[in-house]
Amino acid sequence: MPQHHYATSIEGLPTREQMLSMSGLDFMQGILNGTLAAPPISQTLGYRVDHVEDGRVIFRGTPEFLTMNPIGTVHGGWYGTLLDSCMACAVMTKVPRGSAYTTLEYKVNITRSIPIGAEIVAEGIVSHAGRTTGVAEGTIRDPETGKLYATGSTTCLIMEMT
Repeated sequence: MPQHHYATSIEGLPTREQMLSMSGLDFMQGILNGTLAAPPISQTLGYRVDHVEDGRVIFRGTPEFLTMNPIGTVHGGWYGTLLDSCMACAVMTKVPRGSAYTTLEYKVNITRSIPIGAEIVAEGIVSHAGRTTGVAEGTIRDPETGKLYATGSTTCLIMEMT
C-alpha cells in the first residue's frame, strides 16, 4: 500500500487520529458546527461550509479582488477549487470511520462569469459511494436567483487507513 503523508499535529487542525476516529459525515459535521477547524484554504479563498448531510454538502463563498485573473474576471481555479471542495466533501460524508478520501480527477464547466463580490452557493451531491470509489456532481449558483455559474464532476478514491 502506498505511503501517505498526513499532517499529524498542525496547531488548530484536526489530527489524523481525530479524522480516522469518526465517520466522514461526523467529521464534516464537526467542521460545520465549529468543533473541528475548517481547512486554511477556505479562509484564503473566501468560502465556508454552510450545510452538511449524508451525501450532500453546500459551501457559500464570495470571490474577491484577490481571486481575479489578469483580464479582470474570477479565475477558473476559484471555480475549480470550490467545486473540488464541495464535491469531495460530499464524498467524505460517505466515508466510514478509519478511512479517508482523495480526489482522483475532477472536471469543471464554467457557464458564466461570477461577478466579483457576489455570494454563491457550491453544492456537491454524491451519485455513487462504494468501498473504494466515490463519484459526485456539483454546481455553483447564485443563491437568490438560482443562476448557474458552473458545473462539475469528480471521482474520489476511498482508502482504508489502518
